[in-house]
Amino acid sequence: MFAYMSRISIVAAKKQGRGEATVAGFVRNKRAHKGVIFVDLKDLSGQMQVVFAADRPEVYASAEKLNAESVIEVSGELKKKPAAKAGGTSERAVKAESSAARVLKDYELNARSLRLISQAEENLPIPVLTKIDNTANLDNRLDWRWLDLRRDENQLIFKVWTKMEESAREYFLSHGFVQIYTPCLMSTASETGAEVFIVKYFDRQAYLAQSPQFYKQMAIASGLEKVFVFGPVFRAEPSYTARHLTEFTGWDFEISYIDSEEDVMALEEDLLIAAFKKTKADLDLDITIPVKPFPRLTFKAAKEKLKAAGVKSEKNDDFSSEEEKALDEIMKKESGHDFVFVTAYPVSGRPFYHMRRDDDKNLTKSFDLFYRGLEITTGSQREHRLDVLEKQARENNMDREALKDYFNFFRYGCPSHGGAGLGPARIIMKMLDLANIKEACFLPRDVKRLRP
Repeated sequence: MFAYMSRISIVAAKKQGRGEATVAGFVRNKRAHKGVIFVDLKDLSGQMQVVFAADRPEVYASAEKLNAESVIEVSGELKKKPAAKAGGTSERAVKAESSAARVLKDYELNARSLRLISQAEENLPIPVLTKIDNTANLDNRLDWRWLDLRRDENQLIFKVWTKMEESAREYFLSHGFVQIYTPCLMSTASETGAEVFIVKYFDRQAYLAQSPQFYKQMAIASGLEKVFVFGPVFRAEPSYTARHLTEFTGWDFEISYIDSEEDVMALEEDLLIAAFKKTKADLDLDITIPVKPFPRLTFKAAKEKLKAAGVKSEKNDDFSSEEEKALDEIMKKESGHDFVFVTAYPVSGRPFYHMRRDDDKNLTKSFDLFYRGLEITTGSQREHRLDVLEKQARENNMDREALKDYFNFFRYGCPSHGGAGLGPARIIMKMLDLANIKEACFLPRDVKRLRP
């Protein structure tokens, strides 16, 4: 088996507890006291104190030259560490350490050798160790994102991403779904009303995909029955809010032979419950696992509740961010639940391919799911009958020639079907109480940001 270095993780070293060990990581802090240098060494698994004693003059001299955030490899002897005084660690930083790491804090490494892997320059452009104002310094932090991500609380974000996606994939695969990979370049826009990025594609015009929707439906028409997609989504919306991005990751799924949008909603409930359970258990996170059924109310009923609460309505077919937050407060008081489904949206606020209700053709068999006052999902039963689909496209003034390939998906038989698109960054933003969705993204893209 190929091996690189002889290092073990800091958590593994603490579990070992005694004997010799080699660890590597970033110098997080350095203190000198009476012929001894103490270095807090950080790797992805946790942090350990390394002790450099003056009785090893060569190693001690090398330690004296270390700057914060230099990368080193250290070998030495593990020993019990004296009990440390309680510090002012942030709540999210505490969450960022696993329970195992917290239990194993009482070991340190007495260094006998030190190898400098990379010397950091002095005067870091952003703080890595000290407490920061997440909101005021966000733009500057994002300019130096690779340094910002060294903080425990920010590394936790992507550990949560990993667990959530791992659980979602496990759920889909265990329920017979097929994963598909859809193109980002399209010949026509895939959503009604959303702005699109236009790109030059050789001798013609193309669009960056606003969603994998058309291709999910093609997969249903192919007989794949249940499909899921994890991939990038692009929206050329000039929004400057704390919850909008121009490029984000979407989790999409589509299922065949449904009776109504309720089948889609029930599946999403199970998917999210499984993801929250795994994330809470594996990362020892203090989060609330939702329970079934999630509260449901129609769009009309939601608007009525908001009106009764004195919340002004800005749109007749959608909610403002203020309405979303107010609805969360109302439903939290009524149900104690962090999630709420809103159903039966008006036709005017939904894409042309959403199926319309039998009891009211002005309403759709669609839904949005809100989590702690933020929309995280849009879904529906899709219209699979070609004649109805073409009629709805005409009513929406869609270019039917541009939609020719899409209409062909339904020309030779297609099961009834429905699905949804989830925004995992929004879920994680609310789960971890992040102030801005940009914090939940590795390298966010918005109206102004294209770097690093």
